[in-house]
Amino acid sequence: MTHVFHRNPKQQLAFAVRGQGIALFDQDNKSYIDASGGAAVSCLGHGHPVVIQAIKDQLDRIAYAHSSFFTTQAAEELADFLAERSPGDLNRIYFLSGGSEAVEAALKLARQYFVEIGQPTRRHFIARRQSYHGNTLGALAIGGNAWRREPFLPLLVPAHHVSPCYAYRDQLANETEEQYAERLAQELDQQIEALGAENVAAFVAETVVGATAGALAPVRTYLKRMREVCDRHGVLLILDEVMSGMGRTGHLFACAEDGVVPDIMTIAKGLGAGYQPIGAMVASDRIYDAVVAGSGFFQHGHTYMGHATACAAALAVQRVIEQEQLLSNVLQRGEQLRAELRSVLGDHPNVGDVRGRGLFVGVEFVQDKASKVTLNPAHKTHARLKKQAMENGLLMYPMGGTIDGVHGDHVLLAPPFICTPSDITEIVSRFARTVSQVLPA
Repeated sequence: MTHVFHRNPKQQLAFAVRGQGIALFDQDNKSYIDASGGAAVSCLGHGHPVVIQAIKDQLDRIAYAHSSFFTTQAAEELADFLAERSPGDLNRIYFLSGGSEAVEAALKLARQYFVEIGQPTRRHFIARRQSYHGNTLGALAIGGNAWRREPFLPLLVPAHHVSPCYAYRDQLANETEEQYAERLAQELDQQIEALGAENVAAFVAETVVGATAGALAPVRTYLKRMREVCDRHGVLLILDEVMSGMGRTGHLFACAEDGVVPDIMTIAKGLGAGYQPIGAMVASDRIYDAVVAGSGFFQHGHTYMGHATACAAALAVQRVIEQEQLLSNVLQRGEQLRAELRSVLGDHPNVGDVRGRGLFVGVEFVQDKASKVTLNPAHKTHARLKKQAMENGLLMYPMGGTIDGVHGDHVLLAPPFICTPSDITEIVSRFARTVSQVLPA
């Protein structure tokens, strides 16, 4: 009997006992290709000697010192590294232990910023339906995933939601990408005006939607148009790159591909690659300076923020990615992954869409390609795909409720940045075999 409170107590889990490169091994020494990096976390794979050595070296110096008493060289160097490479004036890095904490900090900083500059009525947050921003109450409140939110609705601060940028389903046949983006910008504009611009603090969006919609990238000009709407109303733009950032799309910051600079950004998963728990909120100089010139104190904090060992691990991860020029590999292998998936599964009657950026790829399943009608939710196809894939030695990240929290099935693939061409081909082979076993054509 286990005494661990697992997230799914009814599920019998294998023991992960070893990891090497893109593979994990269980207690029976069965190997699994980690084609999703857990939840798009393990971007360097497992057992990387440089990162492990950096952790050991930091432990020999100091593992942890509380941030109210000290800073550490590891935290300062990691912040410098990120600030030097971040877009625009996103130069202020606030380290936390994960993505939900980073989003929580971003919401509180946005609110405090407006208090500091004398606009205390700005309290509303607008996000998008079918978004996911974390599982703490604040992050869950702005998230748009109905299934995750439903049990906790009485506890959630009211938030407001507009349409996602979901071209596969929502772009009209007679609409260009630019016209579709404009229509969504008008929707945001109308929502801000309905609430009163003087009452709206921020618009929050995942640069590329991850878990809830399966690597759903925005159309061209979408984020620029949303940025323009926010600027017109004095509303902050918060981009959530917890899953899509830190190189996952082939750019260190995913929004670089869209030519947009947010006021606040959140990062996590690929920041530390799973070697230590770490996330960060990245804020603009303008917001930071307003706090410093006002109260001089950000009313937020966690015990393990700025954790020295976590920062040392993350710095090692980021240096390896840069020194080994892995972002260019992400772009190349991502193109290969999508191309091979389309080649092998393009004619499968239940494969509706293959999408994504870099090594951040989603496959959406349908009952019928032409109508895009979803599979029966009662069949839990995404869960069956995950189970069969594990039998085939493949780890992938499935999700149901792609469209509205109930209907729709997709799988997210997010292999490590170190994948070779042959690794990608083997991932596609095992994935295609899994699909044919669960959904025979």
